[in-house]
Amino acid sequence: MLLEILKAVLFGVIEGITEWLPISSTGHLILVEQFVKLEKVSPEFWSMFQVVIQLGAILAVVLLYWNKIWPITRNKKEAIQPKGIGSYFNKNIMILWIKILVACIPAAVIGLFFDEIFEALFYNPFCIALALILFGIAFIVVENWNQKKENKKTKERNSQITYKDAIIIGIFQLIAAIFPGTSRSGATIIGGLLIGLSRPNAAEFTFYLAIPTMLGASLLKLVKFGFGFTSAELIILLVGMIVSFLVSVLVIKFLMNYIKKHDFKPFGYYRIVLGIAVLFYFCLVR
Repeated sequence: MLLEILKAVLFGVIEGITEWLPISSTGHLILVEQFVKLEKVSPEFWSMFQVVIQLGAILAVVLLYWNKIWPITRNKKEAIQPKGIGSYFNKNIMILWIKILVACIPAAVIGLFFDEIFEALFYNPFCIALALILFGIAFIVVENWNQKKENKKTKERNSQITYKDAIIIGIFQLIAAIFPGTSRSGATIIGGLLIGLSRPNAAEFTFYLAIPTMLGASLLKLVKFGFGFTSAELIILLVGMIVSFLVSVLVIKFLMNYIKKHDFKPFGYYRIVLGIAVLFYFCLVR
């Protein structure tokens, strides 16, 4: 059992790093599972585990950005009070949450009805490798395009994201929901850069967007799996979530500091190299 817990720690570390860096958490978990397998769980549990482990990563966002996402406030000057409700709500945060939910609609609708179909069709090493390479190239192209733009005006606050912007970012998130290896954060960051968001704010909006998206996906997986965990499965899941939470806190802080002075091209190159390595291994070696 100790070995299985250590494997859960490994998967938690991988989730915490790759969920927020634009290099695909699901893709990395599927690839690592080819070499490191949980022995005391069912295939159904593994399918659920690689999604629900993201709940730990969500909690990291909630912890780090609590003051920016919690809408209830005591400052009456900046608040609205709906009729029949005693609490005051920060108007700007409420609008931000509406935009976040709007951005979630495309992936939520498609994922609800076609999740199992997409998993059967695309959750394999070949599709993951192609997605890694294609979106790696996309990061390099988009960053080069941004650097060539003269007098570029970027949107410096999330409040300036329009509902149209939210829908566009949501469509990019939909691509990631369909094709593992794309990276949800990578796809939405690219979408944000293309509509003129600065790197920090594209990343920040991506963090916010992860909360309802990953929470919904996790609950859907839990409902489909049921709650009949064995004691070993429950321990493995909890360990993975806790580790992913702790690692996510560090990675989010690192990423936000990194992109203040650097672009996303190194992640693009990493994706291309990894994608080629995956193709070489699964097509030629195995």
